[in-house]
Amino acid sequence: MSVSANTHIADDNAHDEHAHHHKETFITKYVFSQDHKMISRQFLITGLIMGVIGIAMSLLFRMQLAWPGESFAVFDALLGKWAPDGVMDADVYLALVTIHGTLMVFFVLTQGLSGTFSNLLIPLQIGARDMASGFLNMISYWLFFISSVIMLGSLFVEAGPAAAGWTIYPPLSALPMAQPGSGWGMTLWLISMAIFIASSLMGSLNYIVTVINLRTKGMSMTRLPLTIWAFFVTAIIGVVTFPVLLSAALLLIMDRSFGTSFFLSDIFIQGEVLHYQGGSPVLFEHLFWFLGHPEVYIVILPAMGIVSEVLAVNARKPIFGYRAMIASILAIAFLSTIVWGHHMFVSGMNPFLGSVFTFTTLLIAIPSAVKAFNWITTLWKGNLQLNPAMLFSIGMVSTFITGGLTGIIVGDSTLDINVHDTYFVVAHFHLVMGISALYGMFAGIYHWFPKMFEGRLMNKNMGYIHFWITAIGSYGIFFPMHFVGMAGVPRRYYENTAFPMFDDLTDIQVLMTVFALITAGAQLIFAYNFVHSIFYGERGPKNPWKATTLEWTAPQKHIHGNWPGAIPEVHRWAYDYSKVDENDEYILPGQDFVPQTVPLQKDEEELSH
Repeated sequence: MSVSANTHIADDNAHDEHAHHHKETFITKYVFSQDHKMISRQFLITGLIMGVIGIAMSLLFRMQLAWPGESFAVFDALLGKWAPDGVMDADVYLALVTIHGTLMVFFVLTQGLSGTFSNLLIPLQIGARDMASGFLNMISYWLFFISSVIMLGSLFVEAGPAAAGWTIYPPLSALPMAQPGSGWGMTLWLISMAIFIASSLMGSLNYIVTVINLRTKGMSMTRLPLTIWAFFVTAIIGVVTFPVLLSAALLLIMDRSFGTSFFLSDIFIQGEVLHYQGGSPVLFEHLFWFLGHPEVYIVILPAMGIVSEVLAVNARKPIFGYRAMIASILAIAFLSTIVWGHHMFVSGMNPFLGSVFTFTTLLIAIPSAVKAFNWITTLWKGNLQLNPAMLFSIGMVSTFITGGLTGIIVGDSTLDINVHDTYFVVAHFHLVMGISALYGMFAGIYHWFPKMFEGRLMNKNMGYIHFWITAIGSYGIFFPMHFVGMAGVPRRYYENTAFPMFDDLTDIQVLMTVFALITAGAQLIFAYNFVHSIFYGERGPKNPWKATTLEWTAPQKHIHGNWPGAIPEVHRWAYDYSKVDENDEYILPGQDFVPQTVPLQKDEEELSH
């Protein structure tokens, strides 16, 4: 079973290999690295740190919701002057909600997920030495790091961090005097996001160019793993939509600092008429959600790609409906840009326009359903290997379906009015996007951990504990939230004690908070397993999951250039599992998979003639 030499090793790749024979310093190898594998680790570890901070914030405001007005020593220790005598201040509650949403959506589930796995897998799975531009890749990570530092730095501003919700609607975000969190904290939020968007655009352009130009010989677009299709299309969505959010942020900065009126009109503060006129906060909503809804798919598509790969590998079956899966990714990408108005049904939108957005929103359920049914069919009668990566992938299918079903309600302009801005919406998007994307991220970490950390495996038993507590806890948090929302409890309220009709729901808030605390504790098990396994994890074989894709042909020890000598050549698609052909001399006895590098018999016969 020989691997054919790749005949198109570019001069610049050879130059890269030669250049990296020089001894690297700690700085060039671990800090300002241009190696995609090291940059993927940097994205992952930074994203995990931001995730820890984001989850900690959610626990603080969940405790406030469960026990409103109670004094907690942890509030006093972590919030200081914003929790006098250990009682959370109302202003900091909204700030915690704002920064929690920002960190989780952008810093964890966008760059933490896509930045990690796009960097790790694109060159390895398409057969490239590295990204198209290692330097641009390095700059992308460091802009992400700088934006993370600025966002966290806003927590220490005297007046407090941004507090207009993660959607930063004007006028709270546009008037520095509106509330304490509208001052310097809001300015730092906008600066951080502008730098973040620059990072995301650099990364996305790099991913697109790499997939188009640097595929190895034989790697046609229809032989790409679904992971690469997902990362490729995600990058395209990012390039199309993130500049719109950047424009909104820049116009908001103009309104805040230079006296313009893009998003402000007829503002009164304590009876005084401000000079703003002619602007519209609804314009900001359109600009924000034109990115905001595709952002949902920027978050979930990479997780879908990861889950498709992990399910096929661990079901020991070819992925069901490969071309339909690609078509559904492309359909989701297109439709995601024409559904943003469903976030604005109660903003005074023309009812006819609302009906158009209802139609496009319900339409996007079709490609989403194609993916769900194809995943289930891939599992059907498979030889399931229930390792932690597989369990999280199955969990993702579950939460995507349960969370997606409620999207039919919030996507309908008539039904949405009843639950808009209640906890029903919070339950919907946390399940369909947040938890599903986190499950995809965990599945990817468990599956490709040996590729990231030179052959080491994470502890499987700790992985099982992590999964089951997380799975039960996540449903324990967000499933009851649907009923709280249908009862009319509004989101983002500091407390609901002023509304006697909600008194009977306090016990449900306590239940959800207890589940949140337990689920957060399970992430400590994951964190210990992750860090311990980096240094002391058991070393596995070169291809521990018996997968077909190219990354498992690269040596475990990281080298800049991925493969010593020639790059492998590809002869078949990425999902040749459970294939037994007695007449094919290239299939080894007892082996239920055929790597992409193994020639097809007809190719060898044609060459011999």
